[in-house]
Amino acid sequence: MAYEIVIGLETHVELSTKSKLFCSCGGHSEANEPNDCVCPACCGMPGMLPVVNKQAIELAVKAGLMLNCKINQYTTFDKKSYYYPDLPAAYQTTQWFNPICVEGLVDVETSIGISKIGIKQIHVEEDAGKLVHTNDSSLVDYNRTSVPLIEIVTKPDFRSAEEVISYLKTLKSKLQFAGISECEEGAMRCDINISVRPEGSDILGVRTEIKNMSSLTSIEEAINKEAIRHIDALERRTEVLVQETRRWDDVKKRTFPMRNKETAADYRYFPDPNVMPVVIDDKWLQEIKDSMPKTIDEQVERYMALGLSQREAAAIVSEPILIELLDDMVSKDIDVKAAAGWILTDYLGILKKNNIQAKDIALDGEKLAWIIKTAQSGEITRNTGKTVLSAVILENADPKTYCEQNNLMVKTDLDLIKKVVVKAIEANPKAVEDYKAGKEKALLAIFGFAMRELRGAGSPDLIRQILLESLAE
Repeated sequence: MAYEIVIGLETHVELSTKSKLFCSCGGHSEANEPNDCVCPACCGMPGMLPVVNKQAIELAVKAGLMLNCKINQYTTFDKKSYYYPDLPAAYQTTQWFNPICVEGLVDVETSIGISKIGIKQIHVEEDAGKLVHTNDSSLVDYNRTSVPLIEIVTKPDFRSAEEVISYLKTLKSKLQFAGISECEEGAMRCDINISVRPEGSDILGVRTEIKNMSSLTSIEEAINKEAIRHIDALERRTEVLVQETRRWDDVKKRTFPMRNKETAADYRYFPDPNVMPVVIDDKWLQEIKDSMPKTIDEQVERYMALGLSQREAAAIVSEPILIELLDDMVSKDIDVKAAAGWILTDYLGILKKNNIQAKDIALDGEKLAWIIKTAQSGEITRNTGKTVLSAVILENADPKTYCEQNNLMVKTDLDLIKKVVVKAIEANPKAVEDYKAGKEKALLAIFGFAMRELRGAGSPDLIRQILLESLAE
């Protein structure tokens, strides 16, 4: 029998706010030691009243707008009751009855075309702390407690691991693009709800939830392996499927049971009397809409109108920092095509070679502009420009000073170049003989020798001209 995989995702995304959801403590990334970024409010001490972080609400609304959601202008917070040591209040403040965003839609592209993934809701909630287990004890770090999250809940619209991966890549790109979340280093985690059913059936099968997945590779493996487990259970009676929560073992490449899957009744949701409802009036909502950046598609169209290919434009808009860098170059009267080439080929190439993330490097636009303009004017060669850019990125060097100190400016001294050309001809008699016999590629050996003698700083056009004149004599 043929089976169909049915998948829904719950994706938790840490918001890029300066403080926690209900207090003024900084986010856990600002902490230096365990439990040094906490206060009585985020530790759940009795009598401490929470105050909602306005920026968290605005970022959640932006996420909803990016995902074509309806914004609930009256939204409330609720208590989700469960006890675990990393949750000091013994409940989590979340949104159940009036989530901030509902009914969205995202297009994802796969090898079989465009799939439409429905967004059931986006709600704001607080993160839990972190447990650290040792051989004889378990320690808890509350720095992460009450860090603001949004949980993006899809409808069960996925039918393959490929669709899931495409969706998560799209989601990450959109959220990073709008400055909603960095989506890195655990800031984006998802729970996978998966079941299988006979093809053509509209009845959902027994659902398994795989918790806390962050690696795209592991997510794809987990979906495929879990689908096989479900089909084996239905076809070969290898086990009785039950609704449960499971964890993925990245070493053994399989899932293992954690606990029976809770239902809404188990969490005993009820309105949090300590958190006032949030009313997003028309004026505030319009201000949020006005602060939204252009969409990715709009940015791609803008760059294509300026002369970039679709592929180049898509690569640039993949990271906000690249957009800022390219726009800065264009504002400095650098041709957009040339600037994009330097950014996508040289800049990103140097970062990849040195295992550096673009977000971790604040490249000075003035320095990059100097390198591009100086290379375009012929004062330095293209290869020299890449060397200088590497020094700027890795050593924060001043490009002009670096060129002068390392004697990298293009040499146009005719007497010097003639001497070097003569030396190149004398040092490569076989290449000279081959060239005169009609093998034009032999010229490259002589030319390369001259360039090396000048340490790559000779004018290529001038060297070639003098070389051809000398060989013709």
